[in-house]
Amino acid sequence: MIEFKNNLKKQIHELLDSEYPLESIKLEINYTPQMKLGDLALPFPFQLAKIMHRSPRDIAAEIAPKLIALEGINKVDIAGGGFINLYINRDKFFQQKLQTTVKSSLTSEENKIIVEHTSINPNKAAHIGHLRNSCLGDTLARCLKYKGENVEIQNYIDDTGVQVADVVFGFMEIEPKTLEEVKSIPEKFDFYCWDLYTRVADYIEHHPGSKEKKSKILKNIEEGTGVEAKLAQHISQRILKAHLKTMQRLDISYDLQACESSIIRLEFWKLAFQLLKEKKATYFIEEGANKGCWVMKLEDESQQEKILVRSNGIVTYVGKDIAYQLWKFGLLKKDFFYKPFVKQGKKTIWITSSKKTTNFPEFGQGSCVYNIIDIRQSYPQKIVIQGLRSLKFVEQAEKSTHFSYEMVALSPKSLEELDVNVSEADRDKDFLEISGRKGLGVKADDLLDKLDEKALVEVEKRNPNLSVEKKRRIAQKIACGSVRYFMLKFARSSIIIFDFEDALSFEGETGPYLQYTFVRINSIFRKLEENFGFNQTDLQSLIKSSDIRLEVLPESEYSDFWEIILYVSKLDEEVLHSLNSLEFLHLAKYTFELCQKFNAYYHKYSILSEKNRDIKNIRILTIHFVRNTLKTALDLIGIPRPERM
Repeated sequence: MIEFKNNLKKQIHELLDSEYPLESIKLEINYTPQMKLGDLALPFPFQLAKIMHRSPRDIAAEIAPKLIALEGINKVDIAGGGFINLYINRDKFFQQKLQTTVKSSLTSEENKIIVEHTSINPNKAAHIGHLRNSCLGDTLARCLKYKGENVEIQNYIDDTGVQVADVVFGFMEIEPKTLEEVKSIPEKFDFYCWDLYTRVADYIEHHPGSKEKKSKILKNIEEGTGVEAKLAQHISQRILKAHLKTMQRLDISYDLQACESSIIRLEFWKLAFQLLKEKKATYFIEEGANKGCWVMKLEDESQQEKILVRSNGIVTYVGKDIAYQLWKFGLLKKDFFYKPFVKQGKKTIWITSSKKTTNFPEFGQGSCVYNIIDIRQSYPQKIVIQGLRSLKFVEQAEKSTHFSYEMVALSPKSLEELDVNVSEADRDKDFLEISGRKGLGVKADDLLDKLDEKALVEVEKRNPNLSVEKKRRIAQKIACGSVRYFMLKFARSSIIIFDFEDALSFEGETGPYLQYTFVRINSIFRKLEENFGFNQTDLQSLIKSSDIRLEVLPESEYSDFWEIILYVSKLDEEVLHSLNSLEFLHLAKYTFELCQKFNAYYHKYSILSEKNRDIKNIRILTIHFVRNTLKTALDLIGIPRPERM
């Protein structure tokens, strides 16, 4: 529909520019509140009225006769105080939509967009909260690609941070193991480290001198020295591979794994620090609470300064993040080395390296950057963007977006269902916040396993004759769809309380309902072939046929038919709306309502039992159009399409 509207705007300018000051206004094309008033509404006579000092209605009456010449329009009316309503040539519009493959009519605006998402500390298994980040980031990337953008997906790996140091400490102090012994720990290594990590804080609290030992471990990891650094590398990369397998279950992938250790070894911060000093964006504190620190003055007067380098010479997370953001935009004058990390099908996922390598793709050099990080990191992300602005990289600061979101919480009931211990004090709470340090949370793999199990029960009820492998594959797709839709259907500012029954229901606003609708449409075409011999070749012939007469439809059906066709045509607008607002609930809800409209339409108008051939053909073409668009929408929000339900 965006392409159709843009074509109308171009024609309107060609028709009216010489007589009316259209360059002074924003030419909008809206939908009418009711179809009986027309399909599209032009409000621009109200804007022209202010410039021309005339009545909007008079201007509309003068312009309306000229617009009957618009291609694709067969009637023009005036409504209210000066709206111009357009009636689309529905036969022609329907024909064009059928003969055009569903693809974006949007256009690329950037050279390369970098989307950083997931970014889980590589010290333990991913948990359910991480899935919201990944689902949002992956959907953003899919929609940007659909729009025509060149997108690079990055996953930042804090492999030298405190959390990794905690696990290294655990392996060295709590249950002493050599590097070879750690390597010999069997599968589910990320689960093993999850449990070990929860024991570290309690151990340090009850063992004097442990904090100093951990500080030394952290220092050696950052400097890349000693057995600590070797342990940290093995732990972080092994857990990272586990994270990638978890995300692959939701069809989420990446182009690059960017490691903090590479940033440190290649001295990215040194270059960034030099830039900050040259541009006087950072200064040294001689006295006071921050004596000996390098700080950055903040724009917010209520906050005096932000420490970038502590008095002991340690760079803060914000300092490293500024260096990384500079690299993303190609502003650092230095690059990583890269090496293949894992293969996913035919795709290679790369990882940064500080050691010289050759023959690798080009990464970074973005013109726009999205950092998908939860809302608790809003302040540090604000500082990163201010860092760019302080360095006079104003355009890049404007093109840096912190895509924030609220946490995923858990009900005590959900935790109990997954055999997670809940204290008596927490049982009466509405929800519990995830805490990896306390071990309170649901591992993402445990959640997906439980969903697979529950979905398999439903699949077996409905398809007892399918093979075990097919049932399992369908169940996995249903589980994936349930998670992805659940993570998208709420506003980013809303706390999600995950619920198994809500997510897995085959009815209501859920992923499985969307999948059920797609399967239902496919089953109609399957029955058309089985019962009437109507196959794909016949469908293509019908699509190409010019002998489609909408007037054969009864008046009530014609209205319902046009309503669903017009709604299906809005996919591009919903994608653009979601991208502009960074609220993918719009696209999710559009897809859900599309399924609702189809199911209501099919309930009223049978296809298989319809005797009138012309009416039957129109209904077949209608559901074909719905199916193609629904397929695209499901792909955009990452919901797989099972062959059965």
